[in-house]
Amino acid sequence: MEKKEFELDLRGEVCPFTFVKTKLQLEKMESGDKLAVIFDHAPAIDNVPRSVRNEGHKILGIDRIEGKLWKIHIEKVD
Repeated sequence: MEKKEFELDLRGEVCPFTFVKTKLQLEKMESGDKLAVIFDHAPAIDNVPRSVRNEGHKILGIDRIEGKLWKIHIEKVD
C-alpha cells in the first residue's frame, strides 16, 4: 500500500494542544505515513518530539523555517 504524506499547520496553538492535535492526526494515519507539523510556540520544540517518541513514532527531523516557525517531520509507527 502506498504511504501518504500529511501536513498539519498548528501556528497559533499552544502547548499542550500542539501535541494533542498532532496525536489526533497520527491516529487517523496508517503505519509508515509521514506527517509534517508546523508550529510557532517555542515550548513545542521540546515537548512535541519527546511526546511523539514516547508514543512510539519516529522523528525524522526538525527544521526551523521562516524565523519563528518550526516543522517537525514524523513517521507513524504502529
